[in-house]
Amino acid sequence: MKIVTYLRVSTARQGSSGLGLEAQRSSIEAYAAGRNATILREFLEVESGKVNTRPELAAALHLAKVTGSVLVIAKMDRLSRNAAFLLTLRESGVKFIAADMPDANELTVGIMALVAQQEREATSTRTKDALKAYKARGGVLGNPNGAAALKRAGKGNVDAVVTIKGNADAFAADLRPIILAITQEGTVSLGGIAKALNDRQIATARGGVWHKATVANLLARLND
Repeated sequence: MKIVTYLRVSTARQGSSGLGLEAQRSSIEAYAAGRNATILREFLEVESGKVNTRPELAAALHLAKVTGSVLVIAKMDRLSRNAAFLLTLRESGVKFIAADMPDANELTVGIMALVAQQEREATSTRTKDALKAYKARGGVLGNPNGAAALKRAGKGNVDAVVTIKGNADAFAADLRPIILAITQEGTVSLGGIAKALNDRQIATARGGVWHKATVANLLARLND
């Protein structure tokens, strides 16, 4: 059995650090060893899962087609969460297998593709609804009630602390459904959550970008 392997990471940093890459490679190599398969070539793509134009995947499919090989990936979500793209791939004429579900048939893959697309659309809807609800209450992404606003209001230190804490609690509460949606997708690390928030163009309470520390503070406030 001849196989062509395809690995994908979302960022150049992941590609250079091997984060997530070694786990994919180990899963594929274990699959190959269990079936005494020969790996002709490995293709590595550094690309977002939302983008369907992938030159490395196209090259992998071409090599698999011309050599009569099987395209092997570590997990189904390494290809895409876009149902139309995954179903098109299924119809490409190239047999492909996910090492995490090697016995799946075309029907299984089709169902999973549709479920993945539905979840992606539901996540997008939840994010938009949460932001819409926040704005409906007069909220603005960033920190519209910072120190300058408190000084203009002439409030003292005690009132300032209470107001700042109240604003921070409200901001955290507004992000609760978004954090829940992100973790339900399987992203639970501080770095992963920070990236997901930044990808959604959601600013921190002070209008900045998310980092591990700011995510940790947010989660601590939500769990308080």
